[in-house]
Amino acid sequence: MPDLSGIVKAYDIRGVVGEQLDADLVRDFGAAFALLIKPEAPSVVIGHDMRDSSPGLAAAFAEGVTSQGLDVVSIGLASTDQLYFASGSLNMPGAMFTASHNPAKYNGIKLCRAGASPVGQDTGLAEIRDTVEQGVPEFEGQRGSITERDVLADYAAYLRNLVDLSGSRPLKIVVDAGNGMGGHTVPTVFDGLPIDVVPMYFELDGSFPNHEANPLDPANIVDLQAKVREVGADAGIAFDGDADRCFIVDERGEPVSPSAITALVAVRELAKDPGGTVIHNLITSKGVPEIVAEHGGKPVRTRVGHSFIKAEMARTGAIFGGEHSAHYYFRDFWRADTGMLAALHVLAALGEQDGPLSDLTSAYSRYAASGEINSTVDDQVAKMMAVKDSFGTRSGVELDELDGLTVQLPGGAWFNLRPSNTEPLLRLNVEAANAEAVQGLVDEVLAIIRS
Repeated sequence: MPDLSGIVKAYDIRGVVGEQLDADLVRDFGAAFALLIKPEAPSVVIGHDMRDSSPGLAAAFAEGVTSQGLDVVSIGLASTDQLYFASGSLNMPGAMFTASHNPAKYNGIKLCRAGASPVGQDTGLAEIRDTVEQGVPEFEGQRGSITERDVLADYAAYLRNLVDLSGSRPLKIVVDAGNGMGGHTVPTVFDGLPIDVVPMYFELDGSFPNHEANPLDPANIVDLQAKVREVGADAGIAFDGDADRCFIVDERGEPVSPSAITALVAVRELAKDPGGTVIHNLITSKGVPEIVAEHGGKPVRTRVGHSFIKAEMARTGAIFGGEHSAHYYFRDFWRADTGMLAALHVLAALGEQDGPLSDLTSAYSRYAASGEINSTVDDQVAKMMAVKDSFGTRSGVELDELDGLTVQLPGGAWFNLRPSNTEPLLRLNVEAANAEAVQGLVDEVLAIIRS
């Protein structure tokens, strides 16, 4: 019996192609997914990114699905949020072949039920893993069929219908697709809008020849920042490899915090739906719930991770959700995450007024933050307890353990310390009134963790 624990993660399946993932295994995953969703749906929609291995793995998965008597609709090259659009609009379970921002040797599968409802460890992935490990039972009936369908134009039209840019002033925007799927979707989505796009690295290339397609790493937005300054652009947008996340830089080339983008988009969504609920994860700036409440919304805090965000959105009927990792979730997009829709909101907000993006976003950036700092440790639990013991006895300190350890200090500073699910790491996020206070708290916590 194979052990698949190394590649079946909390939210998806991901591994090194040729070592951990191959066509035979992926075919079994397709068959197991078909068995999981067969009582709910007769068809599965499949998309894939630009990695060299993606078309072959997607085809193998389709063989597994059809071997169990279900049909397949293949949409071919797609961003992850384009696959979610297909799953939602066609009301079909879906499979997206991508390893997002991981290096070229990796690939993976993101799965969802009809309506883009997530499939994670507790909602089907563990069952799929068990089925594959124990051996997929053969189906005696007729194989399903495979048809092809192009949904890119429909996806673009749907997004443009959700955000009206018809009244926007003309904007010059640099877009860095990182040789990922943004190079596939941006030309169609932005076609006809009052936006002069300056493209960077739009060539689809799964070897990522220019930089990693992970815009949260500052090293990967250096080219974008320089180009924005060079051409005098109004803003810059960087997408990750599968284009479900977007990262924004302002007209100075300065990064805009994803928390500020969350607050900005939340205010726009609340204008359409007053009193609505907005989800934010616990490492998002505390400015987000403050701004949501000030605009009449109801902020709800949740754990980090898309399955938790989407579940809480479903439970509360939330109109929008944001994570500090630059994932943005919309009720009007089947509660799925779409970096493209968030980007359109930012551009619409910018185009509706005459000032620069830096002025617009400054109203949503209230505190200084450290960003995520990782530490390799031998014993995550012991280090977490050492931090808890150090801070827990201090006067006025509040602790909670919704996700790792969150420590709220007198005066408003706070930090969260979370263990990685897949690596021997502790992840630290700190927020305080200013950069000096942030650095002081970072130094104090790291001294305990790394001692």
